[in-house]
Amino acid sequence: MTTASSSPRLAARELAAGYPGRRVIDGLDLEIAPGRLTMIIGANASGKSTLLGTLSRLHEPLAGRVELDDADVRGISRRRFAQTVGLLPQHPTAPDGVSVAELVGRGRHPHRGLLQRWSAHDTAHVDEAMAWTGITDLAARPVGDLSGGQRQRAWIAMALAQDPRILLLDEPTTFLDLSHQLEVLDLLRELNRSRGTTVVAVLHDLNLAARYADDLVVMCAGAVVAHGAPREVLTAEVVRQAFGLDALVIPDPLTATPLVIPVPAVSAAPVDVLAATTS
Repeated sequence: MTTASSSPRLAARELAAGYPGRRVIDGLDLEIAPGRLTMIIGANASGKSTLLGTLSRLHEPLAGRVELDDADVRGISRRRFAQTVGLLPQHPTAPDGVSVAELVGRGRHPHRGLLQRWSAHDTAHVDEAMAWTGITDLAARPVGDLSGGQRQRAWIAMALAQDPRILLLDEPTTFLDLSHQLEVLDLLRELNRSRGTTVVAVLHDLNLAARYADDLVVMCAGAVVAHGAPREVLTAEVVRQAFGLDALVIPDPLTATPLVIPVPAVSAAPVDVLAATTS
């Protein structure tokens, strides 16, 4: 795999994005910090996945542009773009019966011509990606037989075999229990720290995003309402604006990163707990 000494820059300029008849994002400007781990957070329907999909060229901009190293990506061939930017979508699916090794091998497609034969170089990338994600012993297993955590590591391995310098992930911890969520996020942080890969992930859990991110992008109604280091941008005011939630934001006792604690609504008629339990 490539060690990125100077990571490419990915940016959105006056970006409008969405779907036929519905504009989700309009006039958005965002620069992804190269070589860092960025988490995109926001309420449902805030535009997180739409933004990630447009940055990855999964969706065509309605207006504005996505830039890679200051060049409009529409002028870059999709194959060359995929050699630099990898995407793991929210709900990837594999054909029935495909093995882990076969799935990971699909990550090599952008680096191989139409008639180019599989090479020892491709095998080395696949083997390294599986070793990185701890799934070498699962290589012959059908993907459909894996647990949720194993399956997600296999998909990440496929993305790593692509050898991207920028990796975009849409909800990589969805449907995983807490231990597997931490396992995936630890893996992404290690990839970023050791390889210099720019990692951008959409995440729902505010506290995990704040714990792992170098930078947070907070979205609301298709706009970026805060962008920067978690300690600087994740405030009670930003949480209220983006999520409509009253919360305390305190330092996490383990990591000193922001910890969001929702403040429950106070009942107008408090319950007499003692009377309720003795009656």
